[in-house]
Amino acid sequence: SSSVIASDEHDNQLFHAFTLEMDAGENRGNQSVANWDLDGWVGGDSHKLWLKSEGEIVDYDTEHSEIWAMHSYNLATFWDVQTGVRYDSQPESTGYVVAGLTGLAPHYFETEVHWFVSEEGDVSLRLREENDFLLTQKLILQPYLEMNAYAQDVKELEVGSGLSDVSLGLQLRYDITRKIAPYVEVSYGRLFGDTADYARSNGEDRNDSSITAGIRLMF
Repeated sequence: SSSVIASDEHDNQLFHAFTLEMDAGENRGNQSVANWDLDGWVGGDSHKLWLKSEGEIVDYDTEHSEIWAMHSYNLATFWDVQTGVRYDSQPESTGYVVAGLTGLAPHYFETEVHWFVSEEGDVSLRLREENDFLLTQKLILQPYLEMNAYAQDVKELEVGSGLSDVSLGLQLRYDITRKIAPYVEVSYGRLFGDTADYARSNGEDRNDSSITAGIRLMF
């Protein structure tokens, strides 16, 4: 039918949407911190190439860096199932196979849950939740939560089995336009179980917090 043909033509069109956040500030140990987070896709309604990159620099040393590339398939309204690969250059050079879901949970919580299997066969899970609350049409408050868990000890990464870490954050941004928004962000992170023990043995605290300011770009 003509409606099916129109739908097929629409799905064959290429679209894209990317968000880049970059910020810098200081943590509770008076160290300088900087972060980047790129998240976006190119494709049609049903199939997309989803790309992600994120990392953290502490006192001018890159402590965390990862790049993802995934095929994202629209499984249901507001939900995509994703499969692909992830490569971490820091803290250790490690490759992963990725499978997961991303979408909009009830009460407009943007949800990402991904499972990873490393090249060494180690299994881990990451969950991220965030939500936007409009204080005005341009001022937006975004709380978020992220947690990581491991099925086994991974000594190379100094993480233990079970829940390894939880991060909570609050971002306040101002949309100058839909594509440009400066923001300030406070975050708090805590390590758990054997992961916290690894940190203590290195003379590090199991808790950390930071305050940063940055810019959010959409393109």
